[in-house]
Amino acid sequence: MNYSENFDGETSNHELQHVEKFVGVSAASGSAINKIQLYCESGLELWVDLKMDSNPQYNSDHMHMPRLTAFPQGSTAQVPLSDFGSQTFGGINNKRASDLLISMSVSTEINRLRISELASKAMEELVKLAFAREPLWKVDTASNTEILSEIEYMREFGDMNATLLEIVKMVEVRESQSLPSLDMNNSEFSIGSQYKPKELGPKPVSSEASREIGLVRMNPSSIVQLLMNLRQWSQAFSNIVSRAAIVGVLSSTGVQGNYDGTLQVMTAEFHAPTPLVPTRESYFARYCKKLGSDTWAVVDVSLEKLFQFPSRNFRRQPSGCLIQEMPDGWSNVIWVEHVEVDNSLVHNMFEPLVSSGFAFCAKRWVATLIRQCQWLETTMARRTCFSTDGGFISQQGRRSLLKLSERMVRSFFRENTSACSENKWMSLPWQTSGAENIRISMKSSTGDPGRPPGTTIVFATSIYHPFSRKKVFSFLRDEKCRSEWWDMLAFQHEFHEYAYFTIGENPGNRVSILRSMNDKTNEVEIFYLQASYTDSMESYVVYAPIDAYAMTDLINGGNPDYVAILPSGFSILPDKPMHQDETGGNLLTISFHIALGASTEEHMSPHQHLNVGHKILETTLSSIKEGLEFMI
Repeated sequence: MNYSENFDGETSNHELQHVEKFVGVSAASGSAINKIQLYCESGLELWVDLKMDSNPQYNSDHMHMPRLTAFPQGSTAQVPLSDFGSQTFGGINNKRASDLLISMSVSTEINRLRISELASKAMEELVKLAFAREPLWKVDTASNTEILSEIEYMREFGDMNATLLEIVKMVEVRESQSLPSLDMNNSEFSIGSQYKPKELGPKPVSSEASREIGLVRMNPSSIVQLLMNLRQWSQAFSNIVSRAAIVGVLSSTGVQGNYDGTLQVMTAEFHAPTPLVPTRESYFARYCKKLGSDTWAVVDVSLEKLFQFPSRNFRRQPSGCLIQEMPDGWSNVIWVEHVEVDNSLVHNMFEPLVSSGFAFCAKRWVATLIRQCQWLETTMARRTCFSTDGGFISQQGRRSLLKLSERMVRSFFRENTSACSENKWMSLPWQTSGAENIRISMKSSTGDPGRPPGTTIVFATSIYHPFSRKKVFSFLRDEKCRSEWWDMLAFQHEFHEYAYFTIGENPGNRVSILRSMNDKTNEVEIFYLQASYTDSMESYVVYAPIDAYAMTDLINGGNPDYVAILPSGFSILPDKPMHQDETGGNLLTISFHIALGASTEEHMSPHQHLNVGHKILETTLSSIKEGLEFMI
């Protein structure tokens, strides 16, 4: 494709008509659904005084190293597929995963022992961090987040000699005396690799550490399974995890569903919901241990401490969670996130949010876990639903719609907003003022019943808005504002909410069926499936067009796996970590996913598709701004 021309000219109405047909094709593709077989409440920000189990076994045995599974001499650890479901998720590059296996196979037994020892020490550190109070943890009143004192962490877990301790004391009391002489060539002057990773290179490295405590409406064993099962973990945290794979299992009970003592080597890529923030990729060990009769722990620790990997800009210090059983099927979760990362490539717009640690903090993981529990509870609830015109939606139909909405949201985060290596994001091939932050990604699909066949293109960009996150969320999820203000493809169409299913207690957190009726024929022109959710960390509104035949089949309990969709939507983050819903501005990421070659009347060249997509983004952003200003 030659994109060397300048395409700044005005887009004709004729070109925009082509785009309207993109939606029609995307929706119509859902008719391939065929007649196949039908197939936790809000977290509380409080400290729950947890005590170690009085069982002597907790104090004596829980920190022992994992019992390694025996393998034939000279062989590498094999992954028991029956225990861990899908061993790759999100299209992870198998070659990258095999790199670690190759390095481990050089001296398998030695490396397995080293990883086991590292995981055991990481578990000890996680437990200490989970239960520690001041001065190790401090409360940032501006963001209402617990953050780690680096000096206290060095004192507790680092390898500091007497000279360095004197420096720390001087910093603490702000003494104005001369610093002691330091010989940097002296091997005794060192900071343990647990604190300062030299292998991250000469670029500035920042440390991010936070802790969050939340009550989750799920029992501990179910949370443990969600964290240890690759597919469940990847799906539940799709707003954070782009890709993941289990490289090998070093220790396992061999009993499905029993993860006590399980040690597995993983690789994953973590993202923020925008293409403008680079992902964080790491190899790490995940170790699960039952600490007492009612307490579990799951810890991650990077293997970059043991193995050298090129171009690594991220490392997970011991991070994870402690899960204690509470009455009535609830769990108290203490989540610790501690990483070291090079943030030099983060876009200036998101730099305050990322460098503060907010973008990947423990509170975001806990909020996502709570959201997943709420979604599961809604899915499993035994109740029926009625549409606004009195139509009946069965329990099976409800589950089909909720399952499709989950796939829609998951696809939006992974394919529309993630900067992961799987998404080959490019800038527009021409210079246009205001288009510097627009990213495009071409995708192709064959043989996947869940998406239209052929080539599709994703347009995404992020922009700052001075309006509160709550205001923007309410505006974007309102079906009346859609047709009146910002949705170019919904102009001259009046949308109504045909039915909805609430997720949790917030009425704005819901899965909705929106439909547009033709006033003259009184027939449905198009359906939208829309999912909207907001919590203390982020908000999103995601939608996809679906044709009438596919929607009817879903309502009757049809298989959602055979409905082809192309999600589009919005992700909304606060512009600064200290801003809550009511104050401050927001960072809005908008993404459209459309099919190429949708028009059968006339061929559109690649540059015409790009130009039309650019105009849609530009017009939509302008319309959103005008609508929000009008509603002030």
